Amino acid sequence: MEPSRLSVEPQQRPSLFHPALAALFFGSGASALIYQVLWLRLLGLVFGVTVYAASTVWASFMAGLAIGSLAAGRLADRVRHPLKWFGAAEVLIGVTALATPVALDWLPKLYVRVYAMAPNSLPLVTLARVAMTIGVLIVPTTLMGATLPLVLKASAFRTQAPGARIGFLYSANTAGAIVGTLAAGLYLIPGPGIHRTFLLAAGLNLLVGALAIVLGSVSRGSGDSSPPSLVVDAVEAGDARDKRRRRADGFVLVVFALSGLTSLALEVVWFRVLTLFLRPTVYGFSVMLATILAGIAFGSYVVAPVLDRRARWIAVLAGLELAIGVAVVLSFSPLAQMSGLTLALRPWLSRIVPEYLVFPIAGSLLAIFPTAMLLGIAFPIGLRVWAGVGTERGIAARRIGVFYSLNVAGSILGSLLAGFLLLPRLGSRASIMLLAAISFGSGLMLVAVSELRRPARVVVAMAASLVFAFAVVRSRDPFDEFVRQRYPRQRIVWREEGVGSTVVVHQAPGELVLTVNGVHQASTGPAMAYVHHRIGLLPMALHPDPRDALVIGLGGGATAGAVSLHTGVEVDVVELAEAVVRGARFFEAINYGVLSKPNVRVRIDDGRNHMMLTSRRYDVVAADVIHPIYAGAGNLYSEEYFRLIKRVLKPGALVLQWVAGTDAEYKLIARRFQSVWADGTLLVGAMDPLRLRRDDFDRKLRAPGWAQGLRDLGTETFDRLLALFRAGPHDLRAFVGPGPLLTDDRPLVEYFLSLPRDRDVDLSSLKGDAGPYIVK
Repeated sequence: MEPSRLSVEPQQRPSLFHPALAALFFGSGASALIYQVLWLRLLGLVFGVTVYAASTVWASFMAGLAIGSLAAGRLADRVRHPLKWFGAAEVLIGVTALATPVALDWLPKLYVRVYAMAPNSLPLVTLARVAMTIGVLIVPTTLMGATLPLVLKASAFRTQAPGARIGFLYSANTAGAIVGTLAAGLYLIPGPGIHRTFLLAAGLNLLVGALAIVLGSVSRGSGDSSPPSLVVDAVEAGDARDKRRRRADGFVLVVFALSGLTSLALEVVWFRVLTLFLRPTVYGFSVMLATILAGIAFGSYVVAPVLDRRARWIAVLAGLELAIGVAVVLSFSPLAQMSGLTLALRPWLSRIVPEYLVFPIAGSLLAIFPTAMLLGIAFPIGLRVWAGVGTERGIAARRIGVFYSLNVAGSILGSLLAGFLLLPRLGSRASIMLLAAISFGSGLMLVAVSELRRPARVVVAMAASLVFAFAVVRSRDPFDEFVRQRYPRQRIVWREEGVGSTVVVHQAPGELVLTVNGVHQASTGPAMAYVHHRIGLLPMALHPDPRDALVIGLGGGATAGAVSLHTGVEVDVVELAEAVVRGARFFEAINYGVLSKPNVRVRIDDGRNHMMLTSRRYDVVAADVIHPIYAGAGNLYSEEYFRLIKRVLKPGALVLQWVAGTDAEYKLIARRFQSVWADGTLLVGAMDPLRLRRDDFDRKLRAPGWAQGLRDLGTETFDRLLALFRAGPHDLRAFVGPGPLLTDDRPLVEYFLSLPRDRDVDLSSLKGDAGPYIVK
C-alpha cells in the first residue's frame, strides 16, 4: 500500500506571506517564554521557592496552554480569518499579561488569609496555591495555547506543502522561545527589571498582534476569506478507512501524550543532575532551558523540508521514539568528556558570551541537545500525521488542538511525577531508565502498527531492543560521574536525591562536608564551623534578654545549634529541603545535637514564605550561610525580604545577616540592608539603636548554656566582645557608598555577571569604636 500525501487546494499567495507569518510566530514564542520566566519568579516570591510551590505554578501555566489549544482547535476550523484571530489573541495576551503584576501585588494578602485557615495542611495550602495561580494566569496562558492551531490553520490556507509549514512554523516559534529565555534569564531582569520587562513583552505581543491583523487584511485576496478544503490523495483516503490506519492514528495520539510526559520529566531530571555539575545559578538554568529549546528548534527545522514527501511516517516516528529511548539512556554518559569539550569551546565561544557560560553550555550540549533534537524532529512529524489523516472538510485545526492539548497534559503530569515521585523515590539513574523505557516502549507500539510488513516489524523490534539493552549496560550513573569529577578519592558517607535538592555528605581530608546541589554548605573544619557558630552566637550575646529566635537555613546545623545553646530560648529553624535535615544528623560534632533539642522546631518551608505567613514574633533572627549568587538566593537579600524580617521582630530585636562575596556584591547587599536598618552596624541590624551593657554580659557568663556560647564565640570577657565591632552606621554607609539597590524587581546579586567581577571584599580598613553603644 503506497504511503499517502496531504495537500490543500492550490491558491495564489504573496511570496512573503509565510516568512512574515514565521516572524510573527517567532515574536509570539519569545514573549511567551519571557512571561514564563517572570511569572515563575514573581509567584515564587509569593508561594516560596519550594518544589511544591514551583510545581503547582508550572502545572497551572501548562493547564492554560492545554485548554487554549483545545478550544482554539475547535474554533479555527469555523472562522474565516484565523490570522486575524491570532492577532487578536496576541493583543489580548499582551493586555492580560500586563495585568498580572497588578494581580500579584494583592495576591500575598489573599494568600496570608487563606493560609491562616489551614496553616499546617500541605494539601489544602497546595490547592489554594493552584487556585490562586490559575486565577492569575488562566486567561493569558489560555490565549497562548490558542496561538498554535490558529497559526497553523492560517498557514494551511496558502500552501501546497502543509507538512513543511508545520515544521517551519514550529521551529520559528521555538527559536523565539530561545531568544525569550536568554533575554529574560540573562539580560532583561538585571537590566530594566521585572516590571519593565513585562512592558517590553506586552509591547511585543501588541506589535505581533497588530501586524498579524494587518497581514490578514492585506492578504485577503489570496483566499483567506473562506475555509480551506483539505484534499487527500485517493490512496490516503483509502488508508484512513483502513482499520490498521485508524488504530495507528490512535497510537500516535497516545505516544505524543506520553512524549509530553517524558520530555517534561526529563527536563526536571536533567536540570537536577546538571545542576550538580554546573552549579545552580540563573545562568546555568537559562542555558539548560535554551539548549532544550535549541535542540527542538533545530530538529523541527531540519525535518520541515521533507514532511510533505511520500514516506512511511508511522515507521519513521517509531524509529525516532526508539532512538529517543536510547539517547535518554546515554544522555549523561558524555559528561565524562565535559572538561575536554569546555577547553575546545572556550577559545571561540568566550568571544560571544561571558567565559563563565562556556562550562554550562558544554555540559548542556553534551547531555541535552541530542535528545532534544530528536524530540524536535518527532513532534512536527506526529502533528503532520495526526492532523492530516482525515478527509472531512475542515477538521485539521481541531485535530491540531487535540494533539497539542494532550501533549501539554502529558507535560503537566511529567513535571509533577518527576519532582514529587521519581527523583525522591527512584533517584536520577532509575528515573532516567524509566523515562527511557517509556519512550522506547512508545516506539515499539508504533512499530507494531507501522506500514512495515510483519517480518520487518519483528526484525526492527528485536534489533532495537538489543541496542537499548546494550545502552542500558553501558550507561553511567550521573551521580557516580559527578562524584568522580568533584570528589576524586573521597568517601561518600551519605546521599539523598530529595524532592527539592540533592544532598551529599562526604569525607574530605580532615573534615566532613555537606553539599546541596553541588554547593558547599557546611563542614566540620574548625574555620568553617566557627563562621557558622558566630552567626548564631553573636546576636544572642548582644541582645540583653532574647526569648524567641528564628534561624533561616539549617545546613549542617551549626548556626541553629549555637542559638539553641541558650537556656530559656525557643528556636524556630526554617529549612527549604527536608533532605538537608536528614544530612545534618552527621554533624552533631558541630551542631550541639540541635535536632534532638526540645526547644528547637524545624519547619520545612521557604524562609521568606514563613516570615510572610507566621504570626510569631522574634527577638533574634539569624540567616545561615546562603551564598547570594545562586538561583533563588537573591530573594533573601532584597529590600522586600529585609522588610519581611522587620515584620516578625519584637521591639528591641536584633538581626544578623551573613554577607560575603566580591566587593561589588558585598556593598550591594550592605547598602540595601542599611536602607532598611538605618542604625545597622557591621555586627547586626537592630530595631532600635544598639545598646551594650556590661551587666548583661556578666549575667550571661554565669548561666551554663550562655557561658558556653560566649566561650565558643571567643568572647570570654566584655572587652573581647567589643573588639568584634568593626563599623557603625556612618562608617558603614561611607564604606558601601552610593550605587544600585537590591530589590525583588532587580535581583542583581543573582545576576552576578552584570556586576564588576573584582576582588573579594576587604574589610580591613574598617576599625570602628563600640564606645558610643555602651550604656551603664
